[in-house]
Amino acid sequence: MSKFRKILLVTALLAGGVASAQSSKYVNVGRDATPREVAAWDIDVRPDFKGLPKGSGSVAKGQDVWEAKCAHCHGIFGESNEVFSPLVGGTTAEDIKTGKVANLSRTDYPGRTTLMKVPTVSTLWDYINRAMPWTSPKSLKPDEVYAVTAYLLSLANIVPENFTLSDANIADVQKRMPNRNGTTTKHAMWPGNEFGGVSKPDTSNTACMSNCVTEPKVSSFLPDFARNAHGNLAEQNRMVGQQRGVDTTKPEGAAPAAPVAPAAPKADNSANKAAIALLGKNGCTACHGVDKKIVGPGFNEIAKKHAGKADYLVGKIKAGGVGVWGPIPMPAQTINDDDAKVIAAWIAQGAAK
Repeated sequence: MSKFRKILLVTALLAGGVASAQSSKYVNVGRDATPREVAAWDIDVRPDFKGLPKGSGSVAKGQDVWEAKCAHCHGIFGESNEVFSPLVGGTTAEDIKTGKVANLSRTDYPGRTTLMKVPTVSTLWDYINRAMPWTSPKSLKPDEVYAVTAYLLSLANIVPENFTLSDANIADVQKRMPNRNGTTTKHAMWPGNEFGGVSKPDTSNTACMSNCVTEPKVSSFLPDFARNAHGNLAEQNRMVGQQRGVDTTKPEGAAPAAPVAPAAPKADNSANKAAIALLGKNGCTACHGVDKKIVGPGFNEIAKKHAGKADYLVGKIKAGGVGVWGPIPMPAQTINDDDAKVIAAWIAQGAAK
Protein backbone atom coordinates (compact mmCIF):
# COMPACT_ATOMS: atom_id res chain seq x y z
CA MET A 1 0.00 0.00 0.00
CA SER A 2 1.36 3.41 -0.93
CA LYS A 3 2.10 6.04 1.69
CA PHE A 4 -0.64 8.29 0.28
CA ARG A 5 -3.30 5.52 0.51
CA LYS A 6 -2.22 4.75 4.09
CA ILE A 7 -2.72 8.41 5.01
CA LEU A 8 -6.21 8.38 3.49
CA LEU A 9 -7.14 5.21 5.38
CA VAL A 10 -5.92 6.56 8.72
CA THR A 11 -7.73 9.87 8.10
CA ALA A 12 -10.99 8.02 7.35
CA LEU A 13 -10.67 5.92 10.53
CA LEU A 14 -9.99 9.01 12.64
CA ALA A 15 -12.94 10.84 11.10
CA GLY A 16 -15.19 7.90 11.92
CA GLY A 17 -13.93 7.88 15.50
CA VAL A 18 -14.54 11.62 15.90
CA ALA A 19 -18.04 11.33 14.46
CA SER A 20 -18.79 8.47 16.86
CA ALA A 21 -17.46 10.44 19.83
CA GLN A 22 -19.47 13.53 18.90
CA SER A 23 -22.69 11.53 18.60
CA SER A 24 -22.53 10.44 22.27
CA LYS A 25 -23.69 12.75 25.03
CA TYR A 26 -21.49 14.18 27.73
CA VAL A 27 -22.15 12.42 31.02
CA ASN A 28 -24.07 14.64 33.48
CA VAL A 29 -23.77 17.65 31.19
CA GLY A 30 -26.83 19.25 29.61
CA ARG A 31 -30.10 17.72 28.39
CA ASP A 32 -32.18 17.59 25.24
CA ALA A 33 -34.17 20.73 24.48
CA THR A 34 -37.88 20.25 24.96
CA PRO A 35 -40.27 20.75 22.00
CA ARG A 36 -41.52 23.91 23.69
CA GLU A 37 -37.98 25.31 24.00
CA VAL A 38 -37.26 24.53 20.35
CA ALA A 39 -40.51 26.23 19.31
CA ALA A 40 -39.53 29.35 21.26
CA TRP A 41 -36.40 29.73 19.09
CA ASP A 42 -37.95 28.52 15.84
CA ILE A 43 -39.43 31.91 14.97
CA ASP A 44 -37.97 32.70 11.53
CA VAL A 45 -40.36 33.54 8.69
CA ARG A 46 -39.56 32.36 5.15
CA PRO A 47 -40.32 34.21 1.90
CA ASP A 48 -43.18 31.76 1.30
CA PHE A 49 -44.49 32.87 4.75
CA LYS A 50 -43.91 29.52 6.39
CA GLY A 51 -43.46 30.24 10.10
CA LEU A 52 -45.60 33.38 10.07
CA PRO A 53 -47.87 33.49 13.15
CA LYS A 54 -51.51 34.47 12.93
CA GLY A 55 -52.28 38.08 13.74
CA SER A 56 -52.95 41.53 12.35
CA GLY A 57 -52.10 45.19 12.88
CA SER A 58 -53.27 48.47 11.40
CA VAL A 59 -51.19 51.33 10.07
CA ALA A 60 -52.63 53.60 12.79
CA LYS A 61 -51.63 51.17 15.55
CA GLY A 62 -48.22 50.79 13.93
CA GLN A 63 -47.67 54.54 14.05
CA ASP A 64 -48.29 54.55 17.81
CA VAL A 65 -45.81 51.70 18.38
CA TRP A 66 -43.33 53.30 15.97
CA GLU A 67 -43.33 56.68 17.69
CA ALA A 68 -42.93 55.02 21.11
CA LYS A 69 -40.25 52.43 20.29
CA CYS A 70 -38.77 53.00 16.82
CA ALA A 71 -38.67 56.72 16.02
CA HIS A 72 -35.80 57.36 18.47
CA CYS A 73 -33.45 55.74 15.98
CA HIS A 74 -35.33 55.66 12.67
CA GLY A 75 -37.18 58.98 12.62
CA ILE A 76 -40.95 59.60 12.63
CA PHE A 77 -41.17 58.98 8.87
CA GLY A 78 -38.37 56.43 8.48
CA GLU A 79 -35.97 59.19 7.41
CA SER A 80 -33.56 58.25 10.23
CA ASN A 81 -30.67 60.56 11.10
CA GLU A 82 -26.90 60.81 11.01
CA VAL A 83 -26.54 57.56 12.96
CA PHE A 84 -28.86 55.24 11.01
CA SER A 85 -29.55 54.92 7.29
CA PRO A 86 -33.00 55.87 5.94
CA LEU A 87 -35.58 53.10 5.68
CA VAL A 88 -37.97 54.81 3.26
CA GLY A 89 -37.43 56.73 0.03
CA GLY A 90 -36.21 56.19 -3.52
CA THR A 91 -39.18 54.08 -4.67
CA THR A 92 -41.96 55.14 -7.03
CA ALA A 93 -45.44 54.04 -8.10
CA GLU A 94 -43.87 52.68 -11.28
CA ASP A 95 -41.51 50.52 -9.20
CA ILE A 96 -44.52 49.02 -7.42
CA LYS A 97 -45.95 48.08 -10.84
CA THR A 98 -42.75 46.58 -12.24
CA GLY A 99 -41.30 45.12 -9.05
CA LYS A 100 -37.87 46.51 -9.83
CA VAL A 101 -36.56 49.77 -8.33
CA ALA A 102 -35.24 51.96 -11.14
CA ASN A 103 -33.07 54.13 -8.89
CA LEU A 104 -30.89 51.14 -7.99
CA SER A 105 -29.42 51.23 -11.50
CA ARG A 106 -28.58 54.95 -11.31
CA THR A 107 -24.99 55.82 -10.45
CA ASP A 108 -25.96 59.39 -9.56
CA TYR A 109 -28.62 58.45 -6.99
CA PRO A 110 -27.39 59.66 -3.57
CA GLY A 111 -28.14 56.63 -1.43
CA ARG A 112 -29.93 53.34 -0.87
CA THR A 113 -32.86 52.84 1.51
CA THR A 114 -34.16 49.61 2.97
CA LEU A 115 -37.35 49.57 0.91
CA MET A 116 -35.37 50.19 -2.28
CA LYS A 117 -33.49 46.92 -1.75
CA VAL A 118 -35.58 44.47 0.28
CA PRO A 119 -37.56 42.13 -2.02
CA THR A 120 -39.92 40.44 0.44
CA VAL A 121 -42.34 41.51 3.16
CA SER A 122 -41.25 38.48 5.17
CA THR A 123 -37.76 39.97 5.49
CA LEU A 124 -39.17 43.11 7.12
CA TRP A 125 -41.56 41.18 9.38
CA ASP A 126 -38.94 38.63 10.43
CA TYR A 127 -36.19 41.18 11.17
CA ILE A 128 -38.49 43.48 13.17
CA ASN A 129 -39.81 40.49 15.11
CA ARG A 130 -36.37 39.06 15.97
CA ALA A 131 -34.16 42.13 16.33
CA MET A 132 -36.21 45.23 17.17
CA PRO A 133 -36.28 47.41 19.17
CA TRP A 134 -32.50 47.47 19.18
CA THR A 135 -32.23 47.61 22.97
CA SER A 136 -35.01 45.07 23.61
CA PRO A 137 -35.15 42.51 20.78
CA LYS A 138 -38.07 40.05 20.58
CA SER A 139 -40.12 42.21 22.93
CA LEU A 140 -42.83 43.11 20.39
CA LYS A 141 -45.97 40.99 20.24
CA PRO A 142 -46.97 39.54 16.83
CA ASP A 143 -49.81 42.05 16.38
CA GLU A 144 -47.37 44.90 17.11
CA VAL A 145 -44.96 43.54 14.48
CA TYR A 146 -47.80 43.40 11.94
CA ALA A 147 -48.72 46.99 12.83
CA VAL A 148 -45.16 48.36 12.63
CA THR A 149 -44.61 46.57 9.31
CA ALA A 150 -47.87 48.03 7.99
CA TYR A 151 -46.83 51.55 9.04
CA LEU A 152 -43.44 51.18 7.36
CA LEU A 153 -45.09 49.93 4.16
CA SER A 154 -47.56 52.82 4.22
CA LEU A 155 -44.71 55.34 4.36
CA ALA A 156 -43.59 53.98 0.98
CA ASN A 157 -47.17 53.99 -0.42
CA ILE A 158 -47.12 50.21 -0.76
CA VAL A 159 -50.31 50.00 1.33
CA PRO A 160 -52.86 52.78 2.06
CA GLU A 161 -53.04 54.65 5.36
CA ASN A 162 -56.21 52.80 6.45
CA PHE A 163 -54.71 49.36 5.78
CA THR A 164 -54.57 46.45 8.24
CA LEU A 165 -51.82 43.91 7.56
CA SER A 166 -52.46 40.30 8.59
CA ASP A 167 -51.31 36.75 7.93
CA ALA A 168 -54.30 36.41 5.58
CA ASN A 169 -53.35 39.27 3.22
CA ILE A 170 -49.55 39.52 3.52
CA ALA A 171 -49.06 37.44 0.36
CA ASP A 172 -51.12 40.01 -1.59
CA VAL A 173 -48.95 42.81 -0.19
CA GLN A 174 -45.88 40.92 -1.38
CA LYS A 175 -47.10 41.45 -4.96
CA ARG A 176 -46.65 45.22 -4.44
CA MET A 177 -43.10 45.22 -3.04
CA PRO A 178 -41.08 47.69 -5.17
CA ASN A 179 -38.04 45.40 -5.57
CA ARG A 180 -39.75 42.01 -5.57
CA ASN A 181 -38.26 41.22 -9.02
CA GLY A 182 -34.91 42.85 -8.35
CA THR A 183 -33.11 39.87 -6.80
CA THR A 184 -32.36 36.30 -7.80
CA THR A 185 -31.77 33.00 -6.03
CA LYS A 186 -30.25 31.33 -9.12
CA HIS A 187 -26.71 31.29 -7.82
CA ALA A 188 -26.29 27.73 -6.48
CA MET A 189 -25.94 28.91 -2.89
CA TRP A 190 -28.57 26.35 -1.80
CA PRO A 191 -28.82 22.69 -2.82
CA GLY A 192 -31.83 21.53 -4.78
CA ASN A 193 -34.49 23.60 -6.50
CA GLU A 194 -36.59 24.74 -3.55
CA PHE A 195 -35.65 28.38 -4.11
CA GLY A 196 -35.11 28.13 -7.86
CA GLY A 197 -31.44 27.28 -7.49
CA VAL A 198 -29.25 25.84 -10.24
CA SER A 199 -27.16 22.71 -10.10
CA LYS A 200 -23.92 24.27 -11.34
CA PRO A 201 -21.71 25.33 -8.40
CA ASP A 202 -20.73 28.96 -8.03
CA THR A 203 -17.03 28.08 -8.30
CA SER A 204 -15.04 25.86 -10.65
CA ASN A 205 -11.88 25.38 -8.59
CA THR A 206 -10.20 21.98 -8.57
CA ALA A 207 -8.22 20.52 -5.69
CA CYS A 208 -4.45 20.21 -6.05
CA MET A 209 -3.48 16.54 -5.76
CA SER A 210 0.10 16.65 -7.02
CA ASN A 211 3.34 18.26 -5.87
CA CYS A 212 1.64 19.27 -2.63
CA VAL A 213 3.76 20.84 0.11
CA THR A 214 4.14 18.32 2.95
CA GLU A 215 6.11 20.34 5.48
CA PRO A 216 4.85 23.90 6.06
CA LYS A 217 7.45 26.57 6.59
CA VAL A 218 6.61 28.93 9.44
CA SER A 219 7.54 32.45 8.38
CA SER A 220 6.55 34.31 11.54
CA PHE A 221 5.64 33.76 15.19
CA LEU A 222 3.41 35.58 17.61
CA PRO A 223 5.79 37.77 19.67
CA ASP A 224 5.88 37.11 23.42
CA PHE A 225 4.58 40.57 24.28
CA ALA A 226 1.40 39.89 22.30
CA ARG A 227 0.69 36.49 23.84
CA ASN A 228 -1.63 37.90 26.49
CA ALA A 229 -2.97 40.81 24.42
CA HIS A 230 -6.58 39.66 24.75
CA GLY A 231 -6.46 38.48 28.35
CA ASN A 232 -5.85 35.01 29.73
CA LEU A 233 -7.61 32.58 27.38
CA ALA A 234 -7.72 29.94 30.13
CA GLU A 235 -10.14 32.16 32.03
CA GLN A 236 -12.37 32.72 29.00
CA ASN A 237 -13.54 29.12 28.48
CA ARG A 238 -16.18 27.07 30.24
CA MET A 239 -15.09 24.53 32.83
CA VAL A 240 -17.09 21.74 31.09
CA GLY A 241 -16.57 20.20 27.67
CA GLN A 242 -13.41 19.36 25.73
CA GLN A 243 -11.94 22.78 24.98
CA ARG A 244 -9.41 24.46 27.27
CA GLY A 245 -7.86 27.83 26.62
CA VAL A 246 -4.09 28.16 26.95
CA ASP A 247 -2.79 30.08 29.97
CA THR A 248 -1.42 33.12 28.14
CA THR A 249 -0.02 34.65 31.34
CA LYS A 250 2.79 32.07 31.19
CA PRO A 251 5.40 31.37 28.49
CA GLU A 252 4.58 28.77 25.86
CA GLY A 253 5.19 25.24 27.15
CA ALA A 254 4.72 26.09 30.83
CA ALA A 255 2.36 23.99 32.97
CA PRO A 256 -1.25 25.15 32.59
CA ALA A 257 -2.98 26.90 35.45
CA ALA A 258 -5.74 25.20 37.38
CA PRO A 259 -9.29 25.95 36.20
CA VAL A 260 -10.54 29.27 37.50
CA ALA A 261 -13.65 29.02 39.64
CA PRO A 262 -16.52 31.28 38.62
CA ALA A 263 -16.87 34.52 40.52
CA ALA A 264 -19.39 34.68 43.34
CA PRO A 265 -22.75 36.11 42.29
CA LYS A 266 -23.29 39.78 43.02
CA ALA A 267 -25.59 40.73 45.84
CA ASP A 268 -29.12 41.65 44.81
CA ASN A 269 -29.63 45.40 44.75
CA SER A 270 -33.33 46.12 44.57
CA ALA A 271 -32.89 49.90 44.40
CA ASN A 272 -30.72 49.66 41.29
CA LYS A 273 -33.10 47.17 39.71
CA ALA A 274 -36.05 49.47 40.38
CA ALA A 275 -34.28 52.39 38.68
CA ILE A 276 -33.29 50.24 35.69
CA ALA A 277 -36.89 49.03 35.37
CA LEU A 278 -38.02 52.67 35.17
CA LEU A 279 -35.54 53.25 32.34
CA GLY A 280 -37.30 50.61 30.28
CA LYS A 281 -40.76 51.80 31.27
CA ASN A 282 -40.01 55.34 30.12
CA GLY A 283 -38.18 54.41 26.91
CA CYS A 284 -34.77 55.69 28.10
CA THR A 285 -32.94 52.54 27.02
CA ALA A 286 -33.89 53.15 23.39
CA CYS A 287 -31.08 55.73 23.24
CA HIS A 288 -28.92 55.05 26.32
CA GLY A 289 -27.24 51.88 27.57
CA VAL A 290 -26.31 51.45 31.21
CA ASP A 291 -22.62 50.95 30.46
CA LYS A 292 -22.37 51.78 26.75
CA LYS A 293 -23.33 54.47 24.26
CA ILE A 294 -26.23 53.77 21.89
CA VAL A 295 -27.51 57.01 20.38
CA GLY A 296 -26.77 59.05 23.50
CA PRO A 297 -24.10 58.41 26.16
CA GLY A 298 -24.21 55.50 28.58
CA PHE A 299 -25.65 56.22 32.03
CA ASN A 300 -22.35 55.35 33.74
CA GLU A 301 -20.63 57.99 31.60
CA ILE A 302 -23.25 60.56 32.65
CA ALA A 303 -22.75 59.46 36.27
CA LYS A 304 -19.02 60.20 36.11
CA LYS A 305 -19.65 63.69 34.81
CA HIS A 306 -22.53 64.59 37.13
CA ALA A 307 -21.86 62.61 40.31
CA GLY A 308 -24.03 63.79 43.20
CA LYS A 309 -26.08 66.19 41.01
CA ALA A 310 -29.49 64.54 41.30
CA ASP A 311 -31.48 67.80 41.11
CA TYR A 312 -29.58 68.92 38.01
CA LEU A 313 -30.20 65.55 36.33
CA VAL A 314 -33.95 65.71 37.04
CA GLY A 315 -34.08 69.01 35.17
CA LYS A 316 -32.11 67.65 32.20
CA ILE A 317 -34.30 64.54 31.98
CA LYS A 318 -37.47 66.64 31.92
CA ALA A 319 -36.25 69.44 29.62
CA GLY A 320 -33.95 67.56 27.22
CA GLY A 321 -31.16 69.39 25.41
CA VAL A 322 -28.48 69.26 22.72
CA GLY A 323 -24.76 69.94 22.41
CA VAL A 324 -23.49 68.51 25.71
CA TRP A 325 -22.87 64.99 24.36
CA GLY A 326 -22.91 65.66 20.64
CA PRO A 327 -25.14 67.05 17.89
CA ILE A 328 -28.04 64.60 18.27
CA PRO A 329 -30.75 66.26 20.40
CA MET A 330 -32.51 64.65 23.35
CA PRO A 331 -36.18 65.69 23.28
CA ALA A 332 -38.04 66.81 26.40
CA GLN A 333 -39.48 63.83 28.27
CA THR A 334 -43.05 63.39 29.54
CA ILE A 335 -41.83 61.28 32.47
CA ASN A 336 -43.53 61.94 35.82
CA ASP A 337 -41.60 63.66 38.61
CA ASP A 338 -41.35 60.60 40.87
CA ASP A 339 -39.81 58.42 38.14
CA ALA A 340 -37.44 61.20 37.10
CA LYS A 341 -36.21 61.63 40.68
CA VAL A 342 -35.56 57.88 41.12
CA ILE A 343 -33.61 57.69 37.85
CA ALA A 344 -31.67 60.90 38.58
CA ALA A 345 -30.72 59.68 42.07
CA TRP A 346 -29.55 56.35 40.64
CA ILE A 347 -27.35 58.12 38.05
CA ALA A 348 -25.98 60.58 40.61
CA GLN A 349 -24.93 57.64 42.81
CA GLY A 350 -22.97 55.93 40.02
CA ALA A 351 -25.53 54.14 37.79
CA ALA A 352 -24.69 50.70 39.16
CA LYS A 353 -26.42 47.59 37.82
